[in-house]
Amino acid sequence: MIIKEKAKERLILGIDPGTAIMGYGLVQEIKGNVGLVSLGVVKMDHLDDHPLKLKRIFEKTVSLIDQYKPDCLAIEAPFYGKNVQVLLKLGRAQGVAIAAALSRDIPIFEYSPRKIKQSITGNGNAGKEQVASMLQRLLKFTETPQYLDATDGLAVAVCHSFQRNMSEPGKKSYSGWEAFVKDNPARKK
Repeated sequence: MIIKEKAKERLILGIDPGTAIMGYGLVQEIKGNVGLVSLGVVKMDHLDDHPLKLKRIFEKTVSLIDQYKPDCLAIEAPFYGKNVQVLLKLGRAQGVAIAAALSRDIPIFEYSPRKIKQSITGNGNAGKEQVASMLQRLLKFTETPQYLDATDGLAVAVCHSFQRNMSEPGKKSYSGWEAFVKDNPARKK
């Protein structure tokens, strides 16, 4: 008697935290295949008060979780730049999004910007446009969002999906995009 394997499904919410614009993307993973569910941004540049921006991030993240019921949250880690104040604000934005996920008992996974870019394009120094273009090809969508923060949030979700798929027993790990394409020519279209 042959027993069919149950479909392995997972919905991943990815967030690119920001205090002017927060990007988000949702992907559904079924048996290792990733499909686009939604992507968008939360604009806060009209708000002058930093605590109000944090409140908006929290509320929108909870709203996304309540609406889509993701299995986990993948979030981009703040990176150190020349301006410490920007780093602190981004850290607060990330913390508030994490708190929103914790309030709904959602597991959280954090990735560096370099890791995200590397997993999507094969280049840890790729630009936002290159990441967006690769996501369009991978997830088969044509519309370019007005703000690339949306595809940045989507990239975090896809990065998390790729990490799990590579770590499962029997799954091959790839050193970069070129190696993956070489072994999977049909998925390149």
